[in-house]
Amino acid sequence: MGRADVVTRHPWVVGNRWDALDGVDPEVLPRVSVIVAHYDQPAALARILHALSVQDYPSELIEIVVADDGSPGKVSVPAGVVLVRQEDRGFRLAAARNLGVAASSGDVLCFLDADTAPEPGYVRALTRLPALLPEALTVGRRRHADFAGVASDAPVVDAAAGHELPEPAWLADEYARSRNLRDADDRSYRFVIGAVMACSRRMFDETGGFDESFTTYGGEDWEWAHRLWQAGALLAHVPDAVAWHDGPEWADRDGSGLERANAQTLRLVSSIPVAGSAPRGLWGDAPDLLVRLRGAPAPAALFIALDSLLAAFPQARVMLDAGTAPPVDDPRIIIGGVEPDARVVWELGHPIVVLDPRGIVGCIAGLGAGDVGTVELLGADGSPLGALRARRALKRAERWGTTAGFETERVRAPGIHRLRPDPRVEAWVGGWGGPDEFC
Repeated sequence: MGRADVVTRHPWVVGNRWDALDGVDPEVLPRVSVIVAHYDQPAALARILHALSVQDYPSELIEIVVADDGSPGKVSVPAGVVLVRQEDRGFRLAAARNLGVAASSGDVLCFLDADTAPEPGYVRALTRLPALLPEALTVGRRRHADFAGVASDAPVVDAAAGHELPEPAWLADEYARSRNLRDADDRSYRFVIGAVMACSRRMFDETGGFDESFTTYGGEDWEWAHRLWQAGALLAHVPDAVAWHDGPEWADRDGSGLERANAQTLRLVSSIPVAGSAPRGLWGDAPDLLVRLRGAPAPAALFIALDSLLAAFPQARVMLDAGTAPPVDDPRIIIGGVEPDARVVWELGHPIVVLDPRGIVGCIAGLGAGDVGTVELLGADGSPLGALRARRALKRAERWGTTAGFETERVRAPGIHRLRPDPRVEAWVGGWGGPDEFC
């Protein structure tokens, strides 16, 4: 292409710093599969298919797959457009999208809903980052218009002119605050809109696609986006990738009241174990923090370590090596087996006592959301107290074969101490012991 900023391999970036690739284009454009989810919207389907036929992306590199969720009667698509259909068993958008992906062949997947028509530069803008960086999950700008009475073959920009509806302020405000998700965190999945998103096939396949147990409106895109984030994905909003939704945003539509909003939230609390999304007191299926305690500690040290850890972090799980006998029966203690899919793992090679967790609470809360993926904990005397590792960092390191995707820092935690083999249990349970009784 003759440009100095063209890359010849997939680059590595730290954390969510996708802006390191600003102005960089892929040397070779990938084949893009556009998956259009549809149910009984013939006029809207005709509009989006016309809009996709005039994209500025090379037509020979665009594959269009219409995934129909059981529309009654015939669904018509032009020659060259793939149509796959599933029987009507209620709202099954997640399954329809998976069906569309299974019938596609592109290296990058671009998801659109049938009632959301893209402007001519949409595909090129939204797929640039996933083409450069397989971990990138991009979300476009969904604008709103009333297309009633507008010809389906009218250019999208012209069709929207004079028919614009308000954009969702909550989305615009968050994109501005987060610098288009450059400063994304563990709850930024809420700003990934399923009707306007793109990712690499590699990330889609690796994370297992959409959860087909979602059979009511909403939530399947957020659960999927969070799963990709946990697997090390980067989130990016691409404001230049504009698609126009026919009608107002979800909050302004009929039937979008409190009951539906509560149903969506309740469906997600068991899937997303992060503060602000997970239950505040109830135990979810997956913990936010998993403590992995290796070895076979003496009974007294094991008791105090387990009790202090679970007192400091009540919703954590502690995993012991197979064959280790826990001193009490507590469902939060796991013996061997498969590790829970926790957001943060604390690897410990020896038992510790947590007298004051405040020094590491902030480390745990923000780990993996910024540039830091691993925190090596040190006692007041500089002795090692294990390492906190974000699942995002672990998964990205497995994929890349290097830890270059996140930074490591060392943090002193003066309220945590390494236990000696024979600490005084009476002092611990009685609450009168200090470090000298345990360390």
